[in-house]
Amino acid sequence: MDIQVPLTKGLLADKYSKYAGKANTLGGEPIVSFPIKIHDVPKDAASLALTVLDWDAVPVSGFPWIHWIAANISPDITEIPEDNSQKLKIPMIQGRNSTAGGLVGNTDPVTAWHYNGPNPPDKVHNYHLSVFALDTKLPLKDGFWLNELQDAMRGHILATAEFVIPSKP
Repeated sequence: MDIQVPLTKGLLADKYSKYAGKANTLGGEPIVSFPIKIHDVPKDAASLALTVLDWDAVPVSGFPWIHWIAANISPDITEIPEDNSQKLKIPMIQGRNSTAGGLVGNTDPVTAWHYNGPNPPDKVHNYHLSVFALDTKLPLKDGFWLNELQDAMRGHILATAEFVIPSKP
């Protein structure tokens, strides 16, 4: 399996990050998700799941920042289009990002249960997009947590692809 995200001069385009214009933000946070091309999904896959994690956030926040998690994506698609997190053209269920945790306390599903774009405070951060091909649909509902996704995927992963997305501070 292979995944790709378009980059601009080797970095995530501004419209998907903290440099997004007003039309692509909500409450000052970037909310327009980037497009993802997906190739060579195993033929026996029943669904796809994705995670976007910022491991470079560990020295800043003490934990990897969860930017986007989603599941039960059709294995037949070849692209998740731009802004699919807010405007579902490709059906998926979405989990909570790190703004929903106790430290930030965001309770608004519009922003806490969708894509939360990069906002690196200190240096270029590498955002790890992982797509998982699964042999089943997952018994999750919108608003699930990352640990629930990991538990549900255990024993069902057929293939994994990763794409590292650098974003400027």
